[in-house]
Amino acid sequence: MLFKDIAGQAEVQQRLINTVHDHRISHAQLFLGPQGSGKLAMALAYAQYINCSGRSNGNACGSCPSCIKYQKLIHPDLHFIFPVATTKKVTRNPVSKNFYKEWRELLPETHYYPSLSDWYKKMEIENKQAIINAEDCSEIIRTLSYKSYESEYKVMIIWMVEKLFHSAAPKILKILEEPPEKTLFILISENQDQIINTILSRTQIVKFPVLKDEDIREYLDKRNICGNYDEAAMLRIAGGNLRKAMLFAKDSGSDSANFDLFTRWMRLCYKIKVREVADFADQMARNGREAQKNFLNYAMHFMRQCLLMHFKEDRDISLNARELDFSKNFYPFIHTANISGIYEELNTAVYHIERNANASILFMDLSLRINELLRSKAAS
Repeated sequence: MLFKDIAGQAEVQQRLINTVHDHRISHAQLFLGPQGSGKLAMALAYAQYINCSGRSNGNACGSCPSCIKYQKLIHPDLHFIFPVATTKKVTRNPVSKNFYKEWRELLPETHYYPSLSDWYKKMEIENKQAIINAEDCSEIIRTLSYKSYESEYKVMIIWMVEKLFHSAAPKILKILEEPPEKTLFILISENQDQIINTILSRTQIVKFPVLKDEDIREYLDKRNICGNYDEAAMLRIAGGNLRKAMLFAKDSGSDSANFDLFTRWMRLCYKIKVREVADFADQMARNGREAQKNFLNYAMHFMRQCLLMHFKEDRDISLNARELDFSKNFYPFIHTANISGIYEELNTAVYHIERNANASILFMDLSLRINELLRSKAAS
């Protein structure tokens, strides 16, 4: 991965390049930013740049032995740790190395902008929660105890560090604070609040903003990632998330499944036919937790768009044609008197799903609460 292949983030890129030229590479860095902002791509480009033997003009050469191995993700001094779980193939004691084949396939498939949901699908564990476990923490210590094979720096990339299991964290605190010489930790996260404080305090934070529309447009155009889609709608819906933009561009609206579920759910919530709501709750329970969270996040997005329609903020509305058609009749039920309550219920549901709540009970209870809020009257 070369810096020139990354969408936007020019300021972050330049700061990282300066750390190399000024010999100020911090041994533990946290790349923090929203999904689709390019954290993993930047981590790979940064690591490749550091170990390139022919770098110039702010980029790695791309042709030296080190670069060639980095681009194939097979460099012996490049190591990955990521959330894992048991699967049909790995039935016990899963560690990241068990899934290197899937990982090396996923990154090019997603243009090095994978989401956690992409990874769960690749591992075929959509109905489970993956974690970074104690075995992988032991693997970090074991791997970094060896000398580097070829390059000046050994690089350990820990992707989605917020998934680090709490009881496993103490294993890596010492090596994170005092790593072997010429060792670089790059931790990648989308949620600072979920990172264990003792881990957070040992890193230098590098913040990634959401991408600008022009950066997303330029990236998609250069790589011919296109489809029969409305570009303006794609940019609005992507909201600075390049991965979401890619999916929309290829599929002309990647949230179609969530939209169908949402419209059905809202009709059930308003009418509250108990048996049908219970069937819906059971259906949602059969989906993976990431799918459940994605659905609830989509619901929050849709509710916000409906609220904006009250204020005639058309240029800020991020809905496609099908969504707009439904929202014309639905938006009067979302107003300033109930939007806070709806958001609180949806956010609370996401919180409980992350903590392994019973999804059938959760969605049944949530539906009843949403019913009350939808039927509340707008403030006069």
